[in-house]
Amino acid sequence: MSNTPVAVVTGANKGIGFAIVRTLCKQFSGDVYLTARDANRGEAAVKQLQAEGLKPLFHQLDINDLQSIRVLRDFLKDKYGGLNVLINNAGIAFKVADTTPFATQAEVTVRTNFSALRDVCRELLPLLKPNGRVVNVSSTVSVRALSGCSQDLQKKFRSDTITEEELAKLMEKFIEDTKNGVHEKEGWPNTAYGVSKIGVTVLSRIQARLLNETRKADGILLNACCPGWVRTDMAGPNATKTPEEGAETPVYLALLPPGADKPHGQFVSEKKVQSW
Repeated sequence: MSNTPVAVVTGANKGIGFAIVRTLCKQFSGDVYLTARDANRGEAAVKQLQAEGLKPLFHQLDINDLQSIRVLRDFLKDKYGGLNVLINNAGIAFKVADTTPFATQAEVTVRTNFSALRDVCRELLPLLKPNGRVVNVSSTVSVRALSGCSQDLQKKFRSDTITEEELAKLMEKFIEDTKNGVHEKEGWPNTAYGVSKIGVTVLSRIQARLLNETRKADGILLNACCPGWVRTDMAGPNATKTPEEGAETPVYLALLPPGADKPHGQFVSEKKVQSW
């Protein structure tokens, strides 16, 4: 079994995830795994970085496939005896002009950005070694979406005692309300991506709280962050940041030094804690 520290980045064959892997390869003293759903694309991305003189490794991961997550989990357990850094970057967003029915967009977006990320965490967080770091890539759109929620929903999403199960039920309710055409009447904003990222930000707060309760002495730090508006396939060519600039905050959180005790359970943008 290897004693080498190990970092895993989900959804990393392009865009922000690819830039995060590139930066980690330069700054993280250990093995860095670029993961992707499509093995061919993932391996091509690894070759591209190897041509730059970097040494990423590849492992297939489809976050929407529980079996795929568990294969990665078992691999990390067997080869490294755990995990040091997890960056949950994989996610999707429908284009504004997409004509897919909103209820379908809501279901697909929440299932990928929230439910699948939750599955990854459920399988991989138990592997975290002392001083482990977890970064859940969210978005400032989650803050805007939260302000567009009813007062009742805002109160629930800001609660310091909300449980993971209660949060998951709220996400399911959003999907059901969109199917029934009543989501706005029920207090939801008209953004599937925004609601999915509310889920990511709140889940991060819950996960950090649970780590405090169960593994306080291990010095694990877990946060949600916004990389910013980044020129990727998802955000388009008019965005203000390069992927490398978008990688800065996620990498900063992933490489918080041993012994650091904050930020933890926060929403971070431009390397600064934002109010939720």
